[in-house]
Amino acid sequence: MAIWLTKESKVIVQGMTGSEGSKHTRRMLAAGTTVVGGVNPRKAGTTVDFDGTELPVFASVADAMRDTGADVTVIFVPPQFTKGAVIEAIDAQIPLAVVITEGVPVHDTASFWAYNVAKGEQTRIIGPNCPGIASPGASNAGIIPADITGSGRIGLVSKSGTLTYQMMYELRDIGFSTCVGIGGDPIIGTTHIDALAAFEADPETDAIVMIGEIGGDAEERAADFIKGNVTKPVVGYIAGFTAPPGKTMGHAGAIISGSAGTAEAKQQALEAVGVKVGKTPTETAELMRELMSGR
Repeated sequence: MAIWLTKESKVIVQGMTGSEGSKHTRRMLAAGTTVVGGVNPRKAGTTVDFDGTELPVFASVADAMRDTGADVTVIFVPPQFTKGAVIEAIDAQIPLAVVITEGVPVHDTASFWAYNVAKGEQTRIIGPNCPGIASPGASNAGIIPADITGSGRIGLVSKSGTLTYQMMYELRDIGFSTCVGIGGDPIIGTTHIDALAAFEADPETDAIVMIGEIGGDAEERAADFIKGNVTKPVVGYIAGFTAPPGKTMGHAGAIISGSAGTAEAKQQALEAVGVKVGKTPTETAELMRELMSGR
């Protein structure tokens, strides 16, 4: 079992005919993902060949869902068109929308997030500015490399794409149920807390790795949630211990303001609720390996 993305998931790609969309559609297919089509209103009615797999192009997400039974969309469209693409997915009530696009204006993200809430949150949004979600051995929706780990019983939630990949590789000998890259923008559709709750409820996830970074209070809020709601063991890593205050580091949300949002404050909050926090990704992986060896 996995969270949100399973072997039965049927995936469409908004922007499948573009350069990034086509490249990663091919990678997703090679990983065993059931990709059933793409969306591009200007090319509706055509097909695209991916190494012998012919995929239809639809005019809208709703059309694709009606004809294929799709329940996941991966969005590879330019930032200026991302808001419209996500709203289209929300209107179609597709269960999962994975927004890969980087550089989406924050007010656009706030707008489609609020629109989704007003519509009853029938669509789970992951991202934007994220690597996607992968359930190794089952399905891969996004840009996460498919060959760096195997299936197992660890759940992973991370703000950072590259640290997602590193942790997957570090723990490849144990494997993962699902790996979720939630993105590092100031406003995102799925939070650490959302993933923690899902992993807690998943009978085939035994332990959780949580990767955060400086800036904001997401990790502190996650610590509060863990205290009252998570019984499975959690290990963590916080990126940015050497970051200077007041300077944005990489992600738009990674900025320290005064004493708030520092790596030290986040580490203390997590350790206070029993989370073991590594100083490096490798140390964090070793903490998880030790934990799993005793299960």
